[in-house]
Amino acid sequence: MREAAADSPDFEVVDSTFMKRVFYAFAALALLSVAISVGGKWLGRSIAMAGYTDDTSGRQVVMSNNVISVPANFIRFDQARRDGIASRLDLYLRYPEMDGYSTAARDDFNHTATKKIIFLSFEPRMMSRDMSGRFAPIYSALIVKPGTPGPSGTTLYGFTEKSGYLNEVLAVADRPGKDPFVARCLSGPSAKESLAPCERDIQVGDDLSLTYRFPRELLGNWQALDAAIATKVAGILKTGH
Repeated sequence: MREAAADSPDFEVVDSTFMKRVFYAFAALALLSVAISVGGKWLGRSIAMAGYTDDTSGRQVVMSNNVISVPANFIRFDQARRDGIASRLDLYLRYPEMDGYSTAARDDFNHTATKKIIFLSFEPRMMSRDMSGRFAPIYSALIVKPGTPGPSGTTLYGFTEKSGYLNEVLAVADRPGKDPFVARCLSGPSAKESLAPCERDIQVGDDLSLTYRFPRELLGNWQALDAAIATKVAGILKTGH
């Protein structure tokens, strides 16, 4: 019977090697399909997050004789979201909540409504004075006086042409018993295009400098903003002393 069937023109013996190849091909397609599905979901989330993370687990970043302890969602750049030594650390926070990225805060971080994100950069201190301390010996000789009234008791000064600070103004406010509050802000079209056109640096920790940039709209709330920054830094920064 088998010989008869083999002699029949309608009967074809299928080689076992060929069947194995067919099986492996289907198996590979199935694995590829799973990989595409999983990868697509991961990539879709990655695109949706746009570089943000909602991971709130802590990171310990060592800088000189300081440890900066912050949740991962405070850290601005993905490659910096790790424990270890760093020469610079960039954070971003929502004001006045002073928290990091989350699904609930997505619109604020995407700047779809009001501007309320502040950017903080920690670096080893390069100058002996912070921005407030530089006002009397440096900035006061580079500004055009008498200035114009600004929000919340500030005075806005333009810079002289030879100062090197083109398209910027200096915001200054007296603080009893302290050096004045001082911040530099972009002016003109460049200010409107920037998410955080004002910046101020302060000395923190053990020989660290913190520069924080903020929306011009927050200049009118400079007292509370400066206090909130100081409080937040005190909570996340520990020195070796």
